[in-house]
Amino acid sequence: MMIERCAYARAGLIGNPSDGYFGKTIAVIVRNYQARVTMYEAPRIIIRGGHRDRLEFSSYSEFLDDVHLNGYYGGVRLIKAAIKKFNDWCAAKDIRLDRTFAIEYDTNVPVRVGLAGSSAIVTATIRALMAFFHVEIPKPVLPGLILSVELEELGIGAGLQDRVIQVYENAVFMDFEKARMERDGYGLYEPLDPTLLPPLFVAYHDNLAEGTELTHYDLRSRFNRGEQDVLDAIQHWADLAEQSRILLQDGKGMAIGPLMNEAFDLRASLIRISPGNMELVRRGREQGAFTQFCGSGGAIIGCYDGDPARLRRLRISYAEMGAELIVPQIQAVSKTNGEAVGAIRL
Repeated sequence: MMIERCAYARAGLIGNPSDGYFGKTIAVIVRNYQARVTMYEAPRIIIRGGHRDRLEFSSYSEFLDDVHLNGYYGGVRLIKAAIKKFNDWCAAKDIRLDRTFAIEYDTNVPVRVGLAGSSAIVTATIRALMAFFHVEIPKPVLPGLILSVELEELGIGAGLQDRVIQVYENAVFMDFEKARMERDGYGLYEPLDPTLLPPLFVAYHDNLAEGTELTHYDLRSRFNRGEQDVLDAIQHWADLAEQSRILLQDGKGMAIGPLMNEAFDLRASLIRISPGNMELVRRGREQGAFTQFCGSGGAIIGCYDGDPARLRRLRISYAEMGAELIVPQIQAVSKTNGEAVGAIRL
């Protein structure tokens, strides 16, 4: 029996990074990129790395280029931690895992640019394990388990937003209100009609990553110290997400654009933004679009009026700085064996 499961990239539309602080967010799935995990029966547990888990290089420069792009860790540690956390969850439910397997993965999600490539690997792994062992995990609970892989097992700072949208897909409004989280262990996750969204684009640059752990570590320490400007900002980001939800439901999708700008400008007033990331934001706005970060840096999401000429100008402008622009595929056109038609193959 061979099992394949995938998870897609994602973009935070508005509200982040309040998701790690009992806030509210809206996110969309980006089916253009995916992580895919394959599992099958084997005489022992075997974990095979993907093409980014390189251990051989033709030269020092090739080695250094790989370290610069991928860091010191590939996806294998994510898969190992996911298997461990899945086993912990099953053990707590008196579910015994007594089969051995081989597991392998690959991904084309751009690395460390805020498109949730790491959580896509973890989400696809947990989905594959669930299918292989015939284990059902309640949908609202699943994002928390996926988050625990990085947060608890690997000590990587992150929030629930990425995992929620990768579990629910399409577009989702999320309310992480503290009392609900403490009572239920998960938030309110409300799917939104993707057709209500304004025309969107995503632009990213491989060399502009600002690791999520750096952003969250700084913000968390300031939050824990009770810095009033941070507390106020988290509430403001949550309010912007709530306002955007209402506008979308009222059929006023383009009206969220100024709120996206406001969300980023608030972030820039609190957190250091590198010149390259500021340029990603600025170029979009110079062409008449509204822009803000998808995650912690390296990629931005923008909305515009739908004019094809404006999109061409945006694409040209981003190409001038070496950045890639895509139109995110949010809805699954149709499905064959669980794969969205139109998704880029690995």
